[in-house]
Amino acid sequence: MAIRNLTGVSQFLLLGVSEELKLQHFIFGLFLSMYLITVFGNLLIILAVSSDSHLHTPMYFFLFNLSFVDICFTSTIPKMLWNIQTQRKVITYESCITQMYFFTLFAGLDTLFLTVMAYDHFMAICHPLYYTVIMNPQLCELLVLVSWVISVLHSLLESLSLLILSFCTFLEIPHFFCELNQMIQLASSDTFLNNVVMYSGAVFLAGSSFMCILHSYSRIVSSIGRISSSQGKYKAFSTCASHLSVVSLFYCTGLGVYLSSAGTHRFHSSATASVMYTVVTPMLNPFIYSLRNKDLKKGLKKLFRKIIIKGPIGI
Repeated sequence: MAIRNLTGVSQFLLLGVSEELKLQHFIFGLFLSMYLITVFGNLLIILAVSSDSHLHTPMYFFLFNLSFVDICFTSTIPKMLWNIQTQRKVITYESCITQMYFFTLFAGLDTLFLTVMAYDHFMAICHPLYYTVIMNPQLCELLVLVSWVISVLHSLLESLSLLILSFCTFLEIPHFFCELNQMIQLASSDTFLNNVVMYSGAVFLAGSSFMCILHSYSRIVSSIGRISSSQGKYKAFSTCASHLSVVSLFYCTGLGVYLSSAGTHRFHSSATASVMYTVVTPMLNPFIYSLRNKDLKKGLKKLFRKIIIKGPIGI
């Protein structure tokens, strides 16, 4: 456990992305805008999928869940905004563990939902005749439930393994949130078991998910190659383009976080990579899906019409 101070509460200092006071007002406005865009964009997708019966399909069901998780994934931003506004960057040991647990949980869910969506695209393109039979509502709900169970157990294991470590009563965390890799590096006790758990979890969750996505798209590319008409090829490819863009963005930024935090002397680059991973990626996801998806565009237009028509009545 962490070494306690006289008040019985260990406190950590979150350094954030900048220590320069001149930049903090700009950073506050920038991150507040990004957070609002993320919440608003993903909330629009959730409302559009919920309100339009034409979007009640497996693909949009998984997108609905992914948008919900993306909103939760950015839950570290309000804490950072509060720190900038109050100039108080202290977080207790218990709050830090809690923050890390939920961050790991939602990162794992993002990974698994992207994998499930790749499987959905694989079934739709490679086995179109059996698609509606196999991808039934029961299977879709089961896939989401299994994703939640795996992510909860993985996050719980990572958090419990962190409890055996010892920390100084007061230390500086070179991030705007409590990130697992940095917490292990800052521990004052042996971290061998924690590194085994962390990298085993990363290989099992992120590595196996990425391999499943690669396998799905290798089969998809093979199936698209056998389509005779160019229009059919374009339609099949456009179905996967948005998902491929999100997968590339998610895995590239996630990999950047761990590569940049490999050395303790690269704190600034690690914090910058974390911003891309936890803020920019969830913010861009709604734009990527809505701009390249005609059905979702129609759903959003219907949603706006309902808001415009029913808005004055509600008021």
